[in-house]
Amino acid sequence: MADTIAETVELLYTIDQESLTPDQQIALGTALANLAQAERLEQINERLRGIHQVLNTWAMKATVDGGR
Repeated sequence: MADTIAETVELLYTIDQESLTPDQQIALGTALANLAQAERLEQINERLRGIHQVLNTWAMKATVDGGR
């Protein structure tokens, strides 16, 4: 997903905003806002993966320690 976001950022920032109609400028602003949200969701997803790994490790350790 990170590659897709990077490619989209590159594409959006190559657009000559001064040549856009007002409707196109609004659409571009909306696209940029959606992109920022997608980037934030990806960051949240990465943190959740880390939390999942920690919890999974704790659960496995508890299973091993509990079996003694």
